[in-house]
Amino acid sequence: MTPNTATSAPSAPSRRSFLASTAVAAAAVAGGMPLLAACGGSDSGSGGGTSAGKSAKKLLPAYIATNVVTPDIAAKNGSAVGFTSKLDIAGLKTSVPKKLGKGGKVSIMSPFWGSPPKSDNAYYKAMNDLIGVDVEWQNQDGNTYDQKLGAVLASSDIPDIVVIPGWNMGGKIPSAIIGKFADLGPYLSGDAIKQYPNLAAIPTDAWQRSLFGGKLRGLPQPSPYVTGIVPLYRKDIFDKEGYEVPTSADEFMALCKEITNAKAKRWACLDMKWTAFQSFGVLSGSEKPLGWNLVDGKLVYRIETQEYLEALEWTRKLFAAGYVHPDAKLGKSAATDPGPKFAAGEFLIYAQNISQWWSRTAEQATQNPDYKIWGMDIFGHDGGSPTLWAEQPAGIFAFVSKKASESVIRDVLAVANVTAAPYGTKEYMLTNYGVEGTHYTVKNGVPTKTDQGNNEVINAYVMVASPTATIAHPDFPEVAKAQVEWQQRMGAFTKKSSFYGMQITEPSRYTNLSNDFEQLEDDIVRGRKKISDMQQAVSDWKSKGGDQLRDWYKKLLDENGPAAS
Repeated sequence: MTPNTATSAPSAPSRRSFLASTAVAAAAVAGGMPLLAACGGSDSGSGGGTSAGKSAKKLLPAYIATNVVTPDIAAKNGSAVGFTSKLDIAGLKTSVPKKLGKGGKVSIMSPFWGSPPKSDNAYYKAMNDLIGVDVEWQNQDGNTYDQKLGAVLASSDIPDIVVIPGWNMGGKIPSAIIGKFADLGPYLSGDAIKQYPNLAAIPTDAWQRSLFGGKLRGLPQPSPYVTGIVPLYRKDIFDKEGYEVPTSADEFMALCKEITNAKAKRWACLDMKWTAFQSFGVLSGSEKPLGWNLVDGKLVYRIETQEYLEALEWTRKLFAAGYVHPDAKLGKSAATDPGPKFAAGEFLIYAQNISQWWSRTAEQATQNPDYKIWGMDIFGHDGGSPTLWAEQPAGIFAFVSKKASESVIRDVLAVANVTAAPYGTKEYMLTNYGVEGTHYTVKNGVPTKTDQGNNEVINAYVMVASPTATIAHPDFPEVAKAQVEWQQRMGAFTKKSSFYGMQITEPSRYTNLSNDFEQLEDDIVRGRKKISDMQQAVSDWKSKGGDQLRDWYKKLLDENGPAAS
């Protein structure tokens, strides 16, 4: 499900920027849309390591699928589950028949985008009453969360729960996670999780990503492993003009030439670098372990591959030919909402998180009824099937302080068991929408947030734990159906790298080794640097530690074995 206010995100889809710019709303309220994260967790803070491998299975909770609600579209090929029916408030199921909370107080620090509501608001009161726990929120500005996080974890005063997105797990944070947060294994590993049925229905892959320092420490937000970045396009204009969706890199280039007319203020696209990476089969890069893969017995990093250079060169040609909107060429699109110019038809294609398929539809529904945004299937650059690489199955985690008593931990798990309730339940509806009549109304099976709902029911309880990845848009069920089916089609071409699902921290001496590559990529595609500059940077990377890092990753593989495909 999604709120009734559309959200925006930068047109250059860096994984770190996506959630920050969308205020988590579309992703979290959709039940865990692709949440994009970096790596974390280690066996020793500075030396790095992994918590995955041969010994991990005994730490993982038993998986017990929920039968409370049956989705309209089952998960397939790594997709989310989908719901395409109108919402039946009277038919909502109950997944938490009795309060598991014992009335204690639990403090939660979490990133927050926007203005936090008052602590005694109606939404917080209703949630706390349902759970049986008095949650006290310590919301922090999501845009500067890493600074606050570092300061809090360095102190002795840590809230009972601390939410940490994967992109905030750089530097000393992974070792702090191991040193400061509790082992939840005694409460959740194996059959112990049966006390918390909604948590038991979280996929095993997401729990594996929650292992830090050889212990089960995180409560995850699961996500599909299918790529979350979609080439979105104006289907209404395509249909009107007779444009055909391309099936190869050359066809895409020819289409861009046909669309572009600078004098008429129409360009084909924004920066398509991420689509190029997908089309050319480049290993996932923002989540560091996924950038590595065992190829013919040799461990290879994404920047070393020919596909990487070919993807950059193809994107450079789009810019050089003048097919890319000037905002993107100047870099403005990284800070500007592309929605209005996309709606105005100034460009017809852009690559962004799948949640914008719905949010752009919702924001234009009343003012531009002919407007139709849709998602292109990712094409293999040569016209064949693409080779796509799986994303990590969880990216945001909630941790419990090591100082927390057993009663506090039990209350935390009571909170998580409610927030992880599946779509179609009373608990899900309250967590994501608040109180009917106060925070939302329902008309013709479509819930709509009130002003109070938009002010109070935002990025709070949804940050503690989530159900299996779910897509449900009662206002636009055709979009929900299309999103899930897109994921399923792309999932059929998706492979898991050798490090899929592993929670890894590189040794601190390598922490900043790859930091400059994203900027160099952007400079190359915009013509400010050359492909030869990238080749030199890769050579420097190898000599400055890349080859040593390869040996380190190879040792991890030798000790733990590769991820299951």
